[in-house]
Amino acid sequence: MRAEILFNPMAGRFPSLPLVERAAEVFQRNGWDIRLTKSGSVEQFAELTERAAAEELDVVLVAGGDGSVNKAASRLLGTGTALGVLPAGTANVWAQEIGLPVLSWTNWNALEKSAQKLAEGEIRTVDVGLCRETPFLLWAGIGLDGFIVHHLEPRSKLEKQFAEIQYAANLAWYASRWEGMELEISADGEYIKGTYVLALVSNIGLYAGGYAKVSPGARIDDGMMELWLFAGDSLAEIIQHVWSVISGTHQASKKVRGIQCRRVELSSTADLYLQVDGEPLPAGEEVVVEIQPQALQVLVPEKISRPMFSEDSP
Repeated sequence: MRAEILFNPMAGRFPSLPLVERAAEVFQRNGWDIRLTKSGSVEQFAELTERAAAEELDVVLVAGGDGSVNKAASRLLGTGTALGVLPAGTANVWAQEIGLPVLSWTNWNALEKSAQKLAEGEIRTVDVGLCRETPFLLWAGIGLDGFIVHHLEPRSKLEKQFAEIQYAANLAWYASRWEGMELEISADGEYIKGTYVLALVSNIGLYAGGYAKVSPGARIDDGMMELWLFAGDSLAEIIQHVWSVISGTHQASKKVRGIQCRRVELSSTADLYLQVDGEPLPAGEEVVVEIQPQALQVLVPEKISRPMFSEDSP
């Protein structure tokens, strides 16, 4: 395999360059032809990803978080170059989804373990979501979580050390002031209207930094998305929704609705706050989200514990 590791020194909580170098050695020991390149900016990261695809490398490996993975994925759509990830970021939800160990204070060799799994892995083709022409691998969030992301990002290296605490504190602060959204929604032609604290379009199973399984039945190659609508306009309802998602009981809630669809159109008389893969998008009164089936090649471990693909058993 011919591959390039793109290293984002601003991603994550840890000074991970030595760890990325050791991960590169793992690929080399497994017979890969690999180079390691440091990216100094978002623009350069995009350019390096496009260069790798133009060179027809087999794989681009992103050593960073979900934001970096998202930027690489957007440049690899429709190419013959697959996307891989070495989880050196803050949340690393995509890495968690495919069963890779995540770098932490108690798991310093996570990148080496991930490299070994990927070196022995396989390339699969998956769906990609599109929100306002911005591709996403994970989800598009409209409402409260989009509002929080708008106020959190960008974060410093120090702030990322306390990412979970910071997010929880912001959730508590903004939830107490959030009044919900009056939405008109069309999901594959089905019309829905109501007041919601959050509309989430999910392409994967995990959510909330990987702590919750919002779409346990999601398959990332079936040409479908999961739209989750969380009804309400009060702090009490937000607390109820947070608990139900974390505990996995949201599917039984009368105030939560899940719909499989290929295209979602949402509109409101007020600006809608958006996030895709944990990155903010400009607010606006109308949002269109759709799926691009089989649009991206990804490198994944040969064996993944949770069902992800259409042929996987429930």
